[in-house]
Amino acid sequence: MCGIVGAIAGRDVVPVLIEGLKRLEYRGYDSAGIAVLDGQDVRRVRRTGRVSEMEAAAQAEGISAVIGIGHTRWATHGGVTEANAHPHISYGELAVVHNGIIENHDEQRERLKAAGYTFESQTDTEVIAHLIHHYQSQGADLLMAVQQAVRELIGAYAIAVVSKREPGRLIAARVGCPLLVGLGEGENFIASDVSAIIQATRKVIFLEEGDTAEVTREQVRVFDAHNGLVQRDIHVSDVSLASLELGPYRHFMQKEIHEQPRAIADTIEAVMGANAFVPELFGASAGEVLREVEGVQIIACGTSYYAGLTARYWIEAISGLPCSVEIASEYRYRKVVANPKQLVVTISQSGETLDTMEALKYAKSLGHDKTLSICNVPESAIPRASRLVYYTRAGAEIGVASTKAFTTQLVALFTLAVTLAKLQGRLSPEHEAEHLDALRRLPGSVQHALNLEPQIIGWAERFAPKQHALFLGRGVHYPIALEGALKLKEISYIHAEAYPAGELKHGPLALVDSAMPVVVIAPNDSLLEKVKSNMQEVRARGGELFVFADDDSQFGSSDGVHVIRAPRHVGVLSPVVHAIPVQLLAYHAALARGTDVDKPRNLAKSVTVE
Repeated sequence: MCGIVGAIAGRDVVPVLIEGLKRLEYRGYDSAGIAVLDGQDVRRVRRTGRVSEMEAAAQAEGISAVIGIGHTRWATHGGVTEANAHPHISYGELAVVHNGIIENHDEQRERLKAAGYTFESQTDTEVIAHLIHHYQSQGADLLMAVQQAVRELIGAYAIAVVSKREPGRLIAARVGCPLLVGLGEGENFIASDVSAIIQATRKVIFLEEGDTAEVTREQVRVFDAHNGLVQRDIHVSDVSLASLELGPYRHFMQKEIHEQPRAIADTIEAVMGANAFVPELFGASAGEVLREVEGVQIIACGTSYYAGLTARYWIEAISGLPCSVEIASEYRYRKVVANPKQLVVTISQSGETLDTMEALKYAKSLGHDKTLSICNVPESAIPRASRLVYYTRAGAEIGVASTKAFTTQLVALFTLAVTLAKLQGRLSPEHEAEHLDALRRLPGSVQHALNLEPQIIGWAERFAPKQHALFLGRGVHYPIALEGALKLKEISYIHAEAYPAGELKHGPLALVDSAMPVVVIAPNDSLLEKVKSNMQEVRARGGELFVFADDDSQFGSSDGVHVIRAPRHVGVLSPVVHAIPVQLLAYHAALARGTDVDKPRNLAKSVTVE
């Protein structure tokens, strides 16, 4: 949510800033801007709308510079206006970009107004610019002014600052929001996401909580929360430029849906290599941690929460351990009865989801030291704060609506369920072999589901004029119905709800009529006959059914009942396969409605604010 890029070099950095902002578009934003030091002036260009509009304005003004910062903003404080867009400038001397939310901005605003500062925006960020300028005006250099200012901020922030008083350096700082430094030859960079600078360097330093960084062309110095000089590890990013390009696809979402066979195969590679479910898959110390587990608490948001709901069925059925799943933003604000023998599992695609990170901190403060992160981004904040980690190897996910991150999370959680079962003595060698075989076959089964796309396109055209839809599932497939409804409303803007099919007669049936399409997840499992009964309830009220079934399900299409069959039932991993058609339905319905598939309105990819 929001994006930062900065650069200092011996060349014009404006193209670097603009290219970086374009690569951050996937995070979600509604305005963009850059500020550079051009001789003795701070020059700024801001526009609401897309980065391309700001780029055109920058080109028209002929802006070039060897140092600058850029930002894509997702509105929080103040509306979507050019005045609220970043960067924000104080007295024409100092420019700031900021991700996050400053909770005490009203108090600081009044203090700064009393000191003579005037405000041009409604944002909390302008407070930061004036506060830093205030300390600079009292004699502090830029580094010290930033360090003094951030001590007075309450909330979450990642900031980058340039000042015409000190045109040879960038200053960056972070608390609660991700920020990294990129290392080049005679040039250095800052960014909120490695994708913003991958065209310039792969060598990065991930700033830690409370860090401040001084960045010049020649060096980078990092200071900890106590302003002590520290050494942070240098990492070489494995993000590829190819993963950030569309290739032959129309949208990143389409590309990422079709990358799922490979993403799943990569995610299970370690399991297949070991040919066993071993605790070391989750870290060197995982054996001693997982053997003592008496239950599992899963904490996540959005799509990751639905992955957790699916995992609850697997964990309880396979390992026999009790499992609860909670939305992170709820968990972190209630009084929790802690059980230190629970394994706390946090799930986050980005590893930077603020609510999930704060929920993990809260769990640890209650005495939970058995913590596991399931994440797609190495070295991100949540894995670093967790004792154990399982990285999903989905590769960069650009589309806001998560697809391959979701299915690889499911695979990781299934691996956890079976590993726990083995450590509990509940897994026979025969069952372990069966589960290994199911995982081994899964990429092929997902590819078979992708081959249903032409049939799903026909369905999507029928969905395009609809305003509402209902999704039904039972048992382990109910969370897949939830995920299908979420995908449809995220990118097509069709209002969609999901219910356990058995709950239909307890209220939702009142919504069913000929204008309300009802999507049913109906694999050939032990609950199929129950699902068929629920489908009859829909047909009796004139509802039109769209059923995702298996090849061996004993029913077919009829008047008002449309059926698409997966080639075969894949048993316990069926939820992974049935996630594919609901993703495709949402994608093609959005195409038919002409919405912005990769950047849906009001949404952001990496949610680093409350």
